[in-house]
Amino acid sequence: MTQKYSNFLPPFRCALLLLAVLLLLACGVYGCSDLPGEMDDTPVRKVDLDNRREILIPSPEEAVTYAYLPQYSHTTSYARHRLLTEYLSRETGLNIRQVFPDTFEEHVAMVARGEIDISYSNPMVYLRLADMGAYAFARVVEASGKPSFRGQIIARADNEEIRTLRDCVGKRWIAVDPDSAGGFLFVLGHFMMNGILPGDFKSIDFAPGPGGKQEKVAMSVYAGTYDFGSIREGTLDVVADKIDISRLRIVDQTRSYPGWVYAARKDLDPDVVDKIANAMFSLDKSKAQDALILGAADIENIIPAQDEDYEPTRELRIRLGQLAFDATD
Repeated sequence: MTQKYSNFLPPFRCALLLLAVLLLLACGVYGCSDLPGEMDDTPVRKVDLDNRREILIPSPEEAVTYAYLPQYSHTTSYARHRLLTEYLSRETGLNIRQVFPDTFEEHVAMVARGEIDISYSNPMVYLRLADMGAYAFARVVEASGKPSFRGQIIARADNEEIRTLRDCVGKRWIAVDPDSAGGFLFVLGHFMMNGILPGDFKSIDFAPGPGGKQEKVAMSVYAGTYDFGSIREGTLDVVADKIDISRLRIVDQTRSYPGWVYAARKDLDPDVVDKIANAMFSLDKSKAQDALILGAADIENIIPAQDEDYEPTRELRIRLGQLAFDATD
């Protein structure tokens, strides 16, 4: 008998179950503390809407924004320039905050919107900033000891098909970014001035994603995803802790062009620019603390600059435009 009626409840148990369900529903609607019988004891509070307090949301502390064009990952950008921005804040008394645009285009757009006050960029991006009213006030002496740098073409060391510049014809090319100087434009100009046009390659692709594009080019060539890549001089040292760079070979290099530049956005207070510039020019690598700051940023020295220093890159931009036009005639 027990087994036969095991799926049925006696009537009084059904009643108890129904009551329990109703109580649970009441809790859901009124809250367990507001069950019938208790609601009358709950004190009623009158809300005086005339007695209001305005809550002020604090605005961010005013700061001078400083951005490193994202040729490397944000982690690398921060590590390289943290000591420098801290030093500039101490020396100038200004609150200088490093910001991190994800792409070259975003960097340019942020300068245009006034969201980046001090831009540290390659010379080709600087020309775009200068077109918007920004101006150069400092440039760096590279680790090579020169205020200039080159683009490099790299391939796997065991790739016997690519030994010379001409061997790159018909191959897959990965570059850093359409606005990258050493990682694309210097190299594109080098190819075109040697009679090799963009249409002569099987493909030209750019490193994906935000930041870290120089590293991605080196890693892609190392992995064999592309036949060759273009990077700025010095990138192989950056990736030496990630890959065996002896397995990569520099196929060719471009001529040297003016190095990376510090530019102030249009309408930035000249006194602010002067304070920052003077602090930069005061750095002395013979002093231990200054050597740490400059070494972390992979900079030998920071020297004064003016717009005219970048005429060679303007000539390259004009030349690239002419060559591209001729190639489509």
